[in-house]
Amino acid sequence: MIGPRSDDTFSNPIEDPSMIRGIAQPHPGVIAIDLHRGHLDPEVATMPLEPSTAARVVAANARFLRWCRAAGIPIFQCVATYRDAEEIRANPGWRARAEDQNDLRKTVLIHNLKGSPGCTIMPDVFDPSDFVIDAKKRYDCFLGTDLDLSLRAHGVDTVLITGVNTNSCVLATAAAACCRDFAAVVISDCVDTMDGPDFHEWALRIIGTAFAQVMHSDEIMALGLGRKSPHLKRA
Repeated sequence: MIGPRSDDTFSNPIEDPSMIRGIAQPHPGVIAIDLHRGHLDPEVATMPLEPSTAARVVAANARFLRWCRAAGIPIFQCVATYRDAEEIRANPGWRARAEDQNDLRKTVLIHNLKGSPGCTIMPDVFDPSDFVIDAKKRYDCFLGTDLDLSLRAHGVDTVLITGVNTNSCVLATAAAACCRDFAAVVISDCVDTMDGPDFHEWALRIIGTAFAQVMHSDEIMALGLGRKSPHLKRA
């Protein structure tokens, strides 16, 4: 067991929290991961966060994403959506979880099937100006989607990552962004997990050690980042 949860103050000690490391003039975009009813609405969620945690994640993202839109920072909403259970069952690890009634993720085979209410982005965090990437099938938001193309088409060199779950999709996407040579920042108060605070905390530590900076939304907003237009393309 680790000590008390401290994600709101977590930072990698080698980082200067007042800047985006390695980028003199960031051109940011937000990757908002699975901020949908399938995780965050207790009435319909098939893989739910604890209700108070879900409410906090929605509120934190609503606040941060409003600021990003006002600053002209484009938002890419990545939503897991499956045509049928076979697309989920193809992953042997997920298949095994579905067969284990003691596994917290045992409902994986019914999670976010196309047309189900869980695929709907929570209204408090969505705006029609957001870009929706709804071909996400695995933890890594880049895998099998056009996220990389869309980020680069809109001049993004720095990704600000929010959403669910810290220890799976957020971690995998931060690692993938790093491997694609984006500067990456995980927004600590805008991520969490259905697996509990220990997994959330350790995921932030792993991310901050190897893949991305970990910063609170207030720190990001204090940097004064912004874009003249969310559709700005750079040569």
